[in-house]
Amino acid sequence: MKKWLLFICLVLVVFMVNAQVYNPEQVPKKARKLYDQAVAIIDAGKPFDALDQIDQALALYPGFVDALLTKAAIYGERKNYAKAVEVYEKAFDIDPVYTHEYQLPFSIDLAGCGRFEESLHAIEHFLQLPNLNERSKKAATYRKTNMQFALAYQKAHVYDTDLQVINLGDAVNTSQLEYFPSLTIDGKTLVFTRRVNWSNEDFFISERDDNAWKPSSPLVGFINTPQNEGAQQISQDGTWLVYAGCDMKDSYGSCDIYFSFFENGGWTARENAGRAINTEFWETSPCLSPDKNNLYFASNRPGGYGGTDLYVSHRLANGRWTAAENVGPAINTSGDESFPFMHADNETLYFTSNGWPGYGGTDIFYSKKGLDGFSKPLNVGYPVNTIDNEGSLIVSSDGSTAYYASDRPDGKGGLDLYSFPMRKDIRPVTTSWVQGTIYDSVTKKGLQANVDVIDLSNNRVISQVSADAVGKYLATLPMGRNYAFHVNQKGYLFYSSHFEMPALAKQEHFQVDIPLQPIVAGANIVLKNVFFNTGKWDLLKESLSELDRLVLLLNDNPSIRIEISGHTDNVGKDADNKILSEARAKSVVAYLKAKGILEARLSYKGYGSSHPVATNDTEEGRALNRRTEMVVVSK
Repeated sequence: MKKWLLFICLVLVVFMVNAQVYNPEQVPKKARKLYDQAVAIIDAGKPFDALDQIDQALALYPGFVDALLTKAAIYGERKNYAKAVEVYEKAFDIDPVYTHEYQLPFSIDLAGCGRFEESLHAIEHFLQLPNLNERSKKAATYRKTNMQFALAYQKAHVYDTDLQVINLGDAVNTSQLEYFPSLTIDGKTLVFTRRVNWSNEDFFISERDDNAWKPSSPLVGFINTPQNEGAQQISQDGTWLVYAGCDMKDSYGSCDIYFSFFENGGWTARENAGRAINTEFWETSPCLSPDKNNLYFASNRPGGYGGTDLYVSHRLANGRWTAAENVGPAINTSGDESFPFMHADNETLYFTSNGWPGYGGTDIFYSKKGLDGFSKPLNVGYPVNTIDNEGSLIVSSDGSTAYYASDRPDGKGGLDLYSFPMRKDIRPVTTSWVQGTIYDSVTKKGLQANVDVIDLSNNRVISQVSADAVGKYLATLPMGRNYAFHVNQKGYLFYSSHFEMPALAKQEHFQVDIPLQPIVAGANIVLKNVFFNTGKWDLLKESLSELDRLVLLLNDNPSIRIEISGHTDNVGKDADNKILSEARAKSVVAYLKAKGILEARLSYKGYGSSHPVATNDTEEGRALNRRTEMVVVSK
């Protein structure tokens, strides 16, 4: 009986297998001829033109598995992954045995659709096939690692796979290629690269008004040439452009880093960044920090950790750049790192890499810069990253919107520029900014003064900006911190201000024009970053950066004598207020003496509430009246 049952089972299995087996010899000649024509078109390097012949062959013989497999491969090449999966599944249904070696490309197309678990199953099925060659095993193992990463990331993060990606429209995109977007801090000026006539790379600009981009136009001035100007970034204040130029007459190698500056209504001719940055090797994709003091770029020069590494050069006080140094193994791998973008927060670095774990190819990562260097890079995840090679990505100053180039199906032609909302867990710090003009309070002439922004929680300078020739400046203010704001220029009293930037507050823009007072008898400043607890006169640690500036001023001007004056509001008894204000002024003088300033140059006085600078009828006015001042007694 058992033998009989076994015989019946074998007959059924043979019948089922025979019913499913695809026999190429049974394909009608006319269908085969059409398919052969398609193969010839593919061999001629035009695979997309072969679809018409393949579809005609399938119309004659729907069970033509070879035609289905070829059609699926063409769709996969076009990155139409959903269609490729659909066609592969038809072929597999006809004959799972004949087609089992196609599980690897099938798995890649599944991954292209974001169907990572199914992709992993297909890869595992493929790896179980007998007699696989080493190349196939290696390719499948690589994809398996990618899918395991994708599933682990998916499990650890919550994100919307239906990302709303928006084409920037006809004002920006054309039938030609647009790529390498960059933005000013206010998000109103977009500069990008366009391949004009499909050959020459030039820079174009579009301005944003009423939530719409205006028609783009070439950058004015001398920056665009008949040669290729490529990867670029505009500075946050819109006055510098740093970019890669290839095969220029003044280059040190194949591609070098160049600068151009916005002057007199146009962009200057290129200036080579010099030997400190450029070599005879390949330098590209430069990016400035928001204060323009650090230049990040990619290079394949010898001595790195991989093929292409990220490097950084620092701008000195005299305007020169230090010799470029490798960013180090915290960022660079044995693979390729490129396209750095330092956000306006001067902390979050985005870049591309094929050396860190990801989805396959080149992914986008981000890392946070701290006192000890950069943190371990984190993958920004799907669907920003896919199985394809991702390119440069930039993020708006508020952290909510990203911009990049892509050849999506809804494009105007080739690469177009797109925007999409950034997932909250991969956003940089929302960053506000302060800008204005620094000038001599007497002559009203602009001054090239220095602006320092200091994190009061640790007294660390987070940004150092130099005003331009007419005194214009812009400094960034990442949210979630309290800042001291100092402006210094030799021969003048420094200016100080204070910004409180709570983390959940709305992004703001501050316009602060700053008159600096020449150092003369009677000149005075309010020390806005000297702090005391209510009713106390002990200096808080947040005061130290301001007082150290005062020490520096006194050391730079050894002949001046000053008075420190304390002031209060009118709350409480006059006598108590006078005692408190004098004790606070005395604390400041004691700090200066401890720093080596001679006592003979220092005096102090408490004025209580007798010298108000604002009304005491409001809390805002009373806050202005509670102050510590420095007055020049003699020079």
